[in-house]
Amino acid sequence: MKKIAALGIIVGVLTIVLVINSTSQNNIDPANSSLQTSPTTTISDVKASFVIFTNGTLRIFSDPKYHNLSPEVYIQRDNPSIIYVKKPGITWGNFFNSLPMKLSQDCLITGTGQTFCSNESQKLKFYVNGQLKPNALEQSIKDGDQLLVSFGDEKDAEIDAQLQQFVEIK
Repeated sequence: MKKIAALGIIVGVLTIVLVINSTSQNNIDPANSSLQTSPTTTISDVKASFVIFTNGTLRIFSDPKYHNLSPEVYIQRDNPSIIYVKKPGITWGNFFNSLPMKLSQDCLITGTGQTFCSNESQKLKFYVNGQLKPNALEQSIKDGDQLLVSFGDEKDAEIDAQLQQFVEIK
């Protein structure tokens, strides 16, 4: 009889411990928990496209020096107008900073050293999805986005023609 009573007490204590432990686990604030697992980074499959025109000339990025330069955002040889974004929050500026060229709101310095800076007669302009966006380099790249960078003294009809140069994203 003593063995049954002792066994009952042990089972009762274990039950109480399990209930208390279960209740306290449900009330843990995940932000303050030392047992919190680190967040997993999800791979983004964002694809966007870009074209650059300087004085009416389409710039081509087929040279291998532009390809696969960053694991986060890159272009490839088979279609160097398509940008692959593998990390959320990548901006247009981040993308261009990964390339062997310089691009700011006012100046483009190509990979071959040619310089195109806004002046009184020619301007560097940015269009995202057909809309003039002077601060485009600060915007995050979104799936399906199209960026036109145009330098020169183009009129609306010439900009419209440049906007027609985007390739289909597959």
